[in-house]
Formats: sequence, C-alpha cells, structure tokens
Amino acid sequence: MVLEIAEFVIQSGREEDFTAAYRQALPLAAATPGFRNARLVRGLESPSTFVLLVEWDTVEAHTQGFRESDRYPQWRALIGPFFAGDPKVQHTIEV
Repeated sequence: MVLEIAEFVIQSGREEDFTAAYRQALPLAAATPGFRNARLVRGLESPSTFVLLVEWDTVEAHTQGFRESDRYPQWRALIGPFFAGDPKVQHTIEV
C-alpha cells in the first residue's frame, strides 16, 4: 500500500467552498482501480491548510491510473480554483 500525502493551501475565505468541491471531486478518484481510501484533514492552527491522505495499491495506480485518466482534469477543475499555490505531493510507504 502507498500513501499519497497532498498538502493544499487554500485561498483565505474559500475554505468551505473548497471542502464542498472536494466532496464532489472525490468520486472521480475513488473510481480509479487501485484506489483504497481517502481522508481530508484541515489544520487547526492554519485553517487554510488541508492535507489529503489517499491510500493506493501502488504509486502507478495514482500516477498512471488516475493522473493519466480523463477523470483527473475534472478533479483538478473542481478543486484547483481554490488553491493559493501549488500543492505539495509525496508518496510514502509504511516502515
């Protein structure tokens, strides 16, 4: 299992709109073979910062199966307008 960690800084005042857009976008990722689970958390000290934790079977399930699919541009169109900067994304494994 691979854990994708994506950090988003959202434009101030648009956080609730972002979370609503994320709920719309989630089924697009969830429809990808190799998707296991996703969880979005929000910073208490920094309420414009969100971290998305996505479990994938493999890195390729994310990078090829989702990112190269026709669902990814739809995903990005829904949540991207709320970004205050580029997301930081990394893939991790349990040790």
